[in-house]
Amino acid sequence: MASALEEPLNLAPVTEGQHGTIGANGTSSSTNSQYDPNFTDNVIKATGPKANKRLAQLMPSLVRHLHDFCRENEVTVEEWSQSVEFLNECGRMSDDKRNEGQLFWDILGVESLVDEITYKVAADSGEKPTTTAILGPFWRPNAPIYPMGSSTILKDQGGDVTHMHGSVTDFTTGKPITNAEIDIWHTAPNGLYEQQDPEQPDMNLRGRFYTPDSGDYDFYCLRPTPYPIPFDGPAGKFLKLLDRHPMRPAHIHFIISAKGYKPVVTQIFDRRDEWLGNDSVFAVKDSLVVDFAPKQGDEKAGFDLKYDFKLVAVEDAKNGVHGGTEVTSA
Repeated sequence: MASALEEPLNLAPVTEGQHGTIGANGTSSSTNSQYDPNFTDNVIKATGPKANKRLAQLMPSLVRHLHDFCRENEVTVEEWSQSVEFLNECGRMSDDKRNEGQLFWDILGVESLVDEITYKVAADSGEKPTTTAILGPFWRPNAPIYPMGSSTILKDQGGDVTHMHGSVTDFTTGKPITNAEIDIWHTAPNGLYEQQDPEQPDMNLRGRFYTPDSGDYDFYCLRPTPYPIPFDGPAGKFLKLLDRHPMRPAHIHFIISAKGYKPVVTQIFDRRDEWLGNDSVFAVKDSLVVDFAPKQGDEKAGFDLKYDFKLVAVEDAKNGVHGGTEVTSA
């Protein structure tokens, strides 16, 4: 079957919406629609009394938004069919090394928005836990475990070797966290994660490290490189149709977790990157922008990066301290 996004698309002519507009919370602002005025309510009322409580809460709003969108824009059967095929194409391309569906939501900013909604730190808080950022579609479980001071670089492909170090502490008490897991991954200098690149060894530039009693950590990685998100699938074609660029600013991914603490999924970004203010997936946050400093006296690395992670205990989170992320596979 042909791609859902092969041009030219069979889209309806652009016209002024005349048959109802979307109001607050997905309610229709028009009572004079030419379409069946009871249709949407009938779909919502079809939900039974034993439905999942969260779905029963969410679906009325979702259905109203979707139905009003279709009516307002007079979406045709052909356009709807193309959207279905587009989602199917995302599914066909996804596997345990690439999540095309998640990538599509990322370029719409949905994952970044949900991250902000879910884990917003209280506005009046001064010192804050480590800020979260999106997981992205290229995390892999079971990265190799390395001792502190090791390198995640399995093959020399150039790039600026960096000595990264810092601490993992309790946000509330400031005490070090023992046996915290630091899961790190980033691209090679060619802008590819290792599962995208047959020239890289398996699990290259990935690793997990566990903190000692001091809560300190250190390892060697690369100063990250900006790169385009994969442009060979539905998400990339969609960006092209929107006349948007695919670039992500240079960043390193992390998941920081420890027993009794809310895990933090985050990224850190190179302050000197030209794409910092124009991320294709809208994930940059000010507190995650860092400076890579020249390093002297270390034959293994030319750059130094110190970054401290602060985790919120689960019990503190129950008492209103915000921060942390639920980790799900991509």
